[in-house]
Amino acid sequence: MAVTQPAVLFVHGFPFDGTMWRHQVAEFPRWKRIAPDLRDADSVARYADDLVEVLDAANVDQAVVCGLSLGGYILFELLRRHARRVRAAVFCNTKAVADSAEQRRGRDAMIALAEQGGAAAVAEKLLPQLLAPATYVTQPEVVGFVRDMMIRSSVAGIVGALRALRDRPDSTATLATIAVPTLVVAGEDDKITPPDVMRVMAQAISGAQFAVISAAGHLAPLEQPRAMNQVLADFLEGLR
Repeated sequence: MAVTQPAVLFVHGFPFDGTMWRHQVAEFPRWKRIAPDLRDADSVARYADDLVEVLDAANVDQAVVCGLSLGGYILFELLRRHARRVRAAVFCNTKAVADSAEQRRGRDAMIALAEQGGAAAVAEKLLPQLLAPATYVTQPEVVGFVRDMMIRSSVAGIVGALRALRDRPDSTATLATIAVPTLVVAGEDDKITPPDVMRVMAQAISGAQFAVISAAGHLAPLEQPRAMNQVLADFLEGLR
């Protein structure tokens, strides 16, 4: 029998792991918090199906699903493939549109870099794009944590995730079909998924709430955990 305690499933981005949600997992004691490391896969569909198995293993029938970046793309796929399992949706630092031809070529180049230089080479390439300027100045421990998290990634996991990112479907048409409570959270200084892009996405989802986290880049939950947790707490409280 499924657990009665409400659950939140946290889905990490690329190339990270479940520890990127450490500040969120430490909060919300009234909620069952699940933050798995994604298993190696090469499509958002496979990631989504794997996460349903995670929910099954945790004896959870429905969960609030909170996905960041790649995790947001997987959340779109969960809504398409397993909508009944999603009680509410939280999209963090993500977008609905598919990769452009130029971006797809960039994914291929990153795959080659991973295969030749390993996770450390990928971390060195990506890190400057991920965090807000203020984070580099005032939170060197966060910079180090993110770097270490990326370096821990396996090459197979990096390559599979890049293929999933490259080949993911465009989710623009999915926005109008989302029928669960939804929160969209942007980082003020996010270069990868800018707030203006995420605001347009939120406006296309019926009844969606939208929030911008100040002094945060692409990793708002790690860079500004207090602000992120407050926004998430307000949203979760509205579901109870």
